[in-house]
Amino acid sequence: MSEFAGLSDHFIMRMHEFIRNEVQADALAGTRLIGLPARQRADRLFREIERRGLFCKPIEWPPHLADPSGDVTNLPLRSIAN
Repeated sequence: MSEFAGLSDHFIMRMHEFIRNEVQADALAGTRLIGLPARQRADRLFREIERRGLFCKPIEWPPHLADPSGDVTNLPLRSIAN
């Protein structure tokens, strides 16, 4: 059974949209709050969206998440100023 089996198309789309918005917020703020688990979740959601024959706006991943290997060891980390 799929992890998204009992969820509506609308809910699946909203979950993907939420992650996309958070990635955009990170990019605008210059932070790295969204990480590899969110990327993996978004990938699973995208596959489910495609399986259902739906369409969504793609997520533009920042460089530290664009590499599917998830290797982020050599990238700088910016912190949030208080």
